[in-house]
Amino acid sequence: MIELSPAQRRELRARAHHLHPVASIAGNGLSPAVLAEIEAALQAHELIKVRVYGADRDAREALMSELCAATAAAAVQHIGNILVVWRERREEVPRSGTTPALPKGGRAARPSTAKSAGAFAAAARRAALKQAASARNKPGRRGTAGGAFKSPTAGSRKK
Repeated sequence: MIELSPAQRRELRARAHHLHPVASIAGNGLSPAVLAEIEAALQAHELIKVRVYGADRDAREALMSELCAATAAAAVQHIGNILVVWRERREEVPRSGTTPALPKGGRAARPSTAKSAGAFAAAARRAALKQAASARNKPGRRGTAGGAFKSPTAGSRKK
């Protein structure tokens, strides 16, 4: 089991605050299927929450230590029926004699170019400002309360 310093534990608790439990442990305890799911979640996310059903405090603490020993993870926090566990992502060792499967097109996948939410929002703001500036420079257009622009003839029709 990994030992964490108080500063590391505090930082991990703060990061785990908004997470939802990825696995649940009920009457069967730490079954191989539950352990496999927790292992996969730790490999993918490093920091996870696990919900425990139907156990008293001492049983949950024992379950936390058993879980940490089985997965070589660190116990971050135990509040109520929620356990927070952290383990650094392990390096995946490619199996010898196997080649990676290629997607349908026969070409290897490109690295992800996905933007963060902040970068996406900044790009949207820049585009909106650019559109507003270009609309301001066009003669014969006026702004409405919602920020949209319309031509002077569209809103001035008489009925």
